[in-house]
Amino acid sequence: MTATEPRILPAGAPGLRPGPALSATGGPVVSTVGVEEEFLLVDRLTGAPVPRAGPVIREASYLLGDLVQSEFYRCMIETCTRPTRDATDLRAQLHRLRATVADAARASHCLLVASGTPVVPPTAPIPVTDTPRYRRMARHFGALVDGRLGIVCGCHVHVGTADRAQALFLANHVRPWLPALQALAVNSPFAGGLDTGFSSWRALEFGRWPTAGPAPLLDPASYEETAEALVASGVLMDRRMIYWFARPSEHQPTIEFRVTDTNADLDTTLLVALLLRGLCATLLARADEDRPPPGISVARLSDAHRCAARYGAAGVALDPFTGDYVPARALIDALVRAAGPGLRAAGDEAEVDRLLDALRRKGTGADRQRAALRRAGRLRYVVDELAHLTISA
Repeated sequence: MTATEPRILPAGAPGLRPGPALSATGGPVVSTVGVEEEFLLVDRLTGAPVPRAGPVIREASYLLGDLVQSEFYRCMIETCTRPTRDATDLRAQLHRLRATVADAARASHCLLVASGTPVVPPTAPIPVTDTPRYRRMARHFGALVDGRLGIVCGCHVHVGTADRAQALFLANHVRPWLPALQALAVNSPFAGGLDTGFSSWRALEFGRWPTAGPAPLLDPASYEETAEALVASGVLMDRRMIYWFARPSEHQPTIEFRVTDTNADLDTTLLVALLLRGLCATLLARADEDRPPPGISVARLSDAHRCAARYGAAGVALDPFTGDYVPARALIDALVRAAGPGLRAAGDEAEVDRLLDALRRKGTGADRQRAALRRAGRLRYVVDELAHLTISA
């Protein structure tokens, strides 16, 4: 086995079936959920990214502590909610984090913007954040580190799990649903000051990094074997660089989903988080049925994700289960139905229906960015609208 060819888990292999996750009433367990959002800092006048993360983080950390952190480039900031079981609390946390960091950004003469890629390109290459790990990454993967087109911002959702076996069970079973989820949250149509023709250009840019893509089917033993091989071979610098779309967290008992763009519309972020938690709860509640994970190839999943990145939620989609092209709306509706038992157990079903209806009325983030450009005729005004929407409740 090479470092880039992990041992694929045979369908129904032992060691992958956690005990059923059922509540005292026999329904799915409501797990905790948390969200990490990456944001851009942009100049108030030009809309271009600026390397001011240091002073903004220092200012915001007086109120937020370690819930605000640096990211790879100095024009980026990451915020982290605390784990919660309550959707209302999650919304409140997300809004407070955004509002606090936006205030700190204004004090440093810049704006906080949620977009998967910069709308206006930087006027000069943005330096990498000055930490030992990021400096090593820049040296090791120099061809990917340009300080311009490689600047991307994602949204990462953590759903609480009992252990690594449970996280890998979920990662194996959730794979076919992630392209539909990605299509909902596309928010990066522009790169280098141009319309890329994609709804999520971030997906293509980030996809150049090793392992950024669908996860292979793995059990705990083969996960350890694969992770060690990837690092030992130099394909990855460390295990934190395992960028599969669904992976066990290396530092907390969660499964981490890394598939969607960051979104200015807080409702979209909340919708993604609640759908993922509901889907995980539904899958875990059925674990005792002993169903093997769908045996869908990474190649087909990659094609489905590329289709989602191209067309978003209103166009055509590749159904990972069949390989057929279908309306993206049909796959999204199927995703909501699949997550239904978990959504009902958490009391989130009505909220998800409301959020999805609102998204379909307003359009995805990519749709709204393009609409803003059509209205104003200048990318600078797209940035202004994104900055306003980022801090709107």
